[in-house]
Amino acid sequence: MNPTPLLQIQDLSIAFRQGEQVHQVVDSVSLNVERGETLALVGESGSGKSVTALSVLRLLPSPPVIYPQGDILFDGESLLHAPETRLRELRGNRIAMIFQEPMVSLNPLHSIEKQLIEVLTLHRAMTRDVARGEVLSCLDRVGIRQAQTRLKDFPHQLSGGERQRVMIAMALLMQPDLLIADEPTTALDVTVQAQILTLLRELKQELGMSLLFITHNLNIVKQLADKVAVMQGGRCVEQNRCLDLFAAPQHSYTRQLLDAEPSGSALPLPDDTPTLLRVEKLSISFPIKRGLLRRTVAEKNVVNGLNFTLRRGESLGLVGESGSGKSTTGLALLRLIASRGNIVFDEHPLHQFNRRQMLPLRSQIQVVFQDPNSSLNPRRTALQIIEEGLEVHQKMSASDREQRVIEVMREVGLNPEFRHRYPSEFSGGQRQRIAIARALILEPALLILDEPTSSLDRTVQAQILTLLKTLQQKRHLAYLFISHDLQVVRALCHQVIVLRQGEVVEQGHCEQVFSAPQSAYTQELLRMATL
Repeated sequence: MNPTPLLQIQDLSIAFRQGEQVHQVVDSVSLNVERGETLALVGESGSGKSVTALSVLRLLPSPPVIYPQGDILFDGESLLHAPETRLRELRGNRIAMIFQEPMVSLNPLHSIEKQLIEVLTLHRAMTRDVARGEVLSCLDRVGIRQAQTRLKDFPHQLSGGERQRVMIAMALLMQPDLLIADEPTTALDVTVQAQILTLLRELKQELGMSLLFITHNLNIVKQLADKVAVMQGGRCVEQNRCLDLFAAPQHSYTRQLLDAEPSGSALPLPDDTPTLLRVEKLSISFPIKRGLLRRTVAEKNVVNGLNFTLRRGESLGLVGESGSGKSTTGLALLRLIASRGNIVFDEHPLHQFNRRQMLPLRSQIQVVFQDPNSSLNPRRTALQIIEEGLEVHQKMSASDREQRVIEVMREVGLNPEFRHRYPSEFSGGQRQRIAIARALILEPALLILDEPTSSLDRTVQAQILTLLKTLQQKRHLAYLFISHDLQVVRALCHQVIVLRQGEVVEQGHCEQVFSAPQSAYTQELLRMATL
């Protein structure tokens, strides 16, 4: 047995050079991943976790990235000093990576079938027919329902969780020696999360695969990791065996992470609070097209007969597994996709409005999307992104707009001095806060939040939840909160609707549903969330 660790990160420092300035983001980090072992890398957003992982395969652009000191060894071979031809041999074959944001990693112009089969034909020299069978088997293992019918779908036709499962399947097809997983379960509901964790454990055992697992979900760490490394501000502040770290954390920051679980409940509302949104018999379906002429041959029902009311200052949680229709419901309320049924917002019958009639109401209904990397324009600075709504809806001078941006960035926990940076220069969690700031700056009456905390670590989640409650109380904001994180929903929402495959399986007051769920499916969701 080879005693050398499969992956060795030795005294590594990483910095970004901007002109004459050098900004260090990782400082003297040393980590080992043994063969067949899982190392979990945890810490707050911006602590250097993803930058460290991306450096293993040298995926960061150089320049501006530089490595002032240290080295990364894979099976005894230096990766920092390896030529590009050697790195191409290792990437995808012996070292695979699952990225945090699947919409950026998947090609929007190619079907799922083409992208997955290409991996096997290029790297394992399989014929197309053999590769197709392997792809179907892998998609089934990662929880894609009716995989045979989904092969022709494009990435935009999948839910956020389904896209993430396709990315996991793509990485696992190569049966790598080392799998680097950067928040691979972020977009997944608790039931699918459990399936993926079980799958990763099985593959580890079958293949002797090592796993570098980056996450902010400490429940996952407890279930999966052998060792844990905690990062803060670019430094590794604590490393230990998983059980020992959870039983007796040594560093104050580790203790802070362990104590940062969502808690509390929704803010009370007066009984006479007026209704802001009324939804009646909302149904959504998509056409199924076949043949050379792409004729519609059937319809796929995505949401069926949804009814609810939402008062000013109230929060409604929409929960359910990936692909259950949660995000689709949000898009229908925004009138971005066609639907049937009634949508009445502030006495305006939105279901009867055309695009032009909707324009004056756009500022009153804002949205924060699940994937900030695809919803933020990479060619615009944070300042330009956040102030865009003001340019469209309000007449203000450039200096006044900038002042408003500075104020709202402070509110969401962003340093206003970073307002001239581009999205690529922020961490995943920071990008999500930019998206929240962009929505809040217009002071809407209704905010549709599509997994707004899914990419945030627990400490930042707590800050965002506190911020959302403060804003709700101050401005009487109503929230439609789409999430698979049941703890977050319980901490924020007054009502909850549980969806499964487009059908409402349970609906009612949040505390009532959580304390005494009637549906077997809701009971299973709650059971999985507490594992």
